[in-house]
Amino acid sequence: MKVPLTEKVRPSLERSAILLALTETREEEEKLKKSFVESFNLRCGVTEIGGTVANLQHTGKLTNSVMATAFNTGVIPKEDRKIHALIHATLEASNSIFIHTNSNASFALKVGLVTDSEWLAVAIYGRSSLHPLLEHARVGLGVMHL
Repeated sequence: MKVPLTEKVRPSLERSAILLALTETREEEEKLKKSFVESFNLRCGVTEIGGTVANLQHTGKLTNSVMATAFNTGVIPKEDRKIHALIHATLEASNSIFIHTNSNASFALKVGLVTDSEWLAVAIYGRSSLHPLLEHARVGLGVMHL
């Protein structure tokens, strides 16, 4: 079936979350969030976080930042099942970020959250490095049913 050019096709939640995580400026981020909300009735949130693996993962700093963003932006309400789904999607996304790295590596990460009230996508994009000349780009994605 061919879609008329005037009709917008909703991007997948996964793609939407990844696009938010990939934005490079606040202006680009705000424009994209506004488009997702107005055109497709998606709820979105974005956060940025940095630190070492030990600081981000083992202390819960990454998960806490994602949960705070989800609550503060209205991506999800404070309901046990939805919080559970958010935590699992975040852990799934972070598996790809923290794999094969040194615990002393520094990270600069941007996290995009998108939901349509049935499904939730968490995308993490960022860079890791033990030394400025050894920087690696990393991306992770997690999706859960609410």
